Amino acid sequence: MILCAGEALIDMIPTPTVSGGEGFVPHNGGAVFNTAIALGRLGQTAGMLTGLSSDLFGQQLDQGLRDSQVDTQLCIRSDRPTTLAFVKLVDGHASYVFYDENSAGRMLTEADLPPLPDSVNALYFGGISLACEPGADAYAALLARNHTNRAVMIDPNIRPGFIRDAARYRARLGTMLAQSDIVKVSDEDLDWIIPGAQTLPQKAQALQASGPAVVIVTRGAQGASAWLADGTEVSIAAERVTVIDTVGAGDTFNAGILAKLSELGLLEKPQLRRLAPDDMRRVLAFGAKVAAVTVSRAGANPPWAAELA
Repeated sequence: MILCAGEALIDMIPTPTVSGGEGFVPHNGGAVFNTAIALGRLGQTAGMLTGLSSDLFGQQLDQGLRDSQVDTQLCIRSDRPTTLAFVKLVDGHASYVFYDENSAGRMLTEADLPPLPDSVNALYFGGISLACEPGADAYAALLARNHTNRAVMIDPNIRPGFIRDAARYRARLGTMLAQSDIVKVSDEDLDWIIPGAQTLPQKAQALQASGPAVVIVTRGAQGASAWLADGTEVSIAAERVTVIDTVGAGDTFNAGILAKLSELGLLEKPQLRRLAPDDMRRVLAFGAKVAAVTVSRAGANPPWAAELA
């Protein structure tokens, strides 16, 4: 099982009402949630570990996970509220206002964490759950407990507006990145993690030197590149599609990466240290393919495996 550990929340999407004004419709969301459902739809055995509310929105998230074949047994239930993200879309790009105080997801602590079953062979972390405490410390503890014998992928998806203490965040994130096997960052994320005048390849290699076997850098319409443990760089072009909106694109890309590695039997720590360039190229291309489907339609709506045939 690939276990996705992090936020599940409700995106409140602006929608015209019958009276002509604008209302908000609740849609399932969250970077880690999106990756989990994309994995489930791609036919992978996937699970979710998150703080899940017993309120009506938490029930909606639970149903959404199960509808996409995601195991929810490791979700941690409480009567705290669900995180809400009110979304504004401008030319297909989203900005957010979050209501997250005392939420079921944010208030996770290390004491809440269950032991992981042997069926969990890989872990995925990312999103705002790595920035919002105390939950961020709980996820760091989960990784510290389990990184030695399970493959780990992290996409920090850095949003500076959520970072209250930059030094503390950098320290926690740096430890987590060093314990990971695959780090996926955007070019903007990479510039935040490693500021300065170095080139993108130099920054990617510096990040890789901290511990991960593979560093993947996405550059939007310019495609993506990966640096392998032996120093080889592999690049692919982005898929050309008509973009409806970009919500969930990176999350689906991450699911594609994990799914293809799993399919090839490479989602294990030793194999990730000796990935062949041709295999990495196939992995990146599949990630780009599934992400292209997501951006070609409204909302974070990852494809099912049958849609890719």
